[in-house]
Amino acid sequence: MRSGRAFTGAAFAAVCAVVAAPTWAATPPAGYSGNPVFPGWYADPEAAIFDHQYWIYPTTSLKYSAQVGFDAFSSPDLVHWTKHADVLDIKDIPWAKKALWAPAMVEKGGKYYFFFGANDIQSDKEIGGIGVAVSDKPEGPFKDLLGKPLIGAFHNGAQPIDQFVFKDDDGTYYMIYGGWKHANIVRLKSDFTGVEPMADGTVFREITPGPEYVEGPMMFKRSGKYYLMWSEGGWTGPDYSVAYAIADKVTGPFKRIGKILQQDPKIATGAGHNSLFHVARDDSWYIVYHRHPLGDTIGNDRVTSIDRMYFDKDGYILPVKITNEGVKANPLQ
Repeated sequence: MRSGRAFTGAAFAAVCAVVAAPTWAATPPAGYSGNPVFPGWYADPEAAIFDHQYWIYPTTSLKYSAQVGFDAFSSPDLVHWTKHADVLDIKDIPWAKKALWAPAMVEKGGKYYFFFGANDIQSDKEIGGIGVAVSDKPEGPFKDLLGKPLIGAFHNGAQPIDQFVFKDDDGTYYMIYGGWKHANIVRLKSDFTGVEPMADGTVFREITPGPEYVEGPMMFKRSGKYYLMWSEGGWTGPDYSVAYAIADKVTGPFKRIGKILQQDPKIATGAGHNSLFHVARDDSWYIVYHRHPLGDTIGNDRVTSIDRMYFDKDGYILPVKITNEGVKANPLQ
């Protein structure tokens, strides 16, 4: 472990009060995580379970000039969180110059792969896009794998950002990504050094679910169906939100069903860019997302929160109730 500090309960609230009083959440009930789940400005959280620990890898939500590294957070139970500082630093990515954000994580063969966006490129004339780093441990340190972007150009109008890596039941890894109102899916090579054609020869397949799509796609599979989630609205504003679609194939077609996560004027605004924890033991689902504290109008002032997510009897996702108390402890072992 590189750098660790645990937070919970009243101590958690005290730290938060120093950072952002009085807009931060109050002390949570005993046995609950509270929201935000850890102090500091963090966004775009990636949720993963490694070695009986919950992990969150968020964007460090600062101005682009200062957004040059990543921290990670681990927990045995969703309530007690330990910070692991500087798990990936821009100095270890030779082609990255600014604006690191939106991690995606995969463990394979005892290695941990950290996918990220860098440089916020606006055209194919710039160097940047989606990169990948690797480590022997989930807390890093991570080092750039390729010496160049994994995807460094626009395809189907999609800015190469906001990637999510999905492993299908047959062991195939796909990456879903895209900003600027376009989403693509690609098939990753088995060593994550590039992309390869799908069965029909397509390399970059567009799966944009509708005109409301903006960015932040993620995918999961449940009861044989593929669920695509994404963010809508403006990331700096109160209308940022999450919607979803369901399809029979990993490549869609995906047609928007509706929103399931959005602001509550009594709790927080701009709830979006999500990931998920699924605990197979009790089939519990948790949505991990960022939001703006009430009364705060600074776009980068985003905090990471967790709430429960439920399905109805037909497999549709029920609207998520965002809370200040967060979720109950759920130890993994």
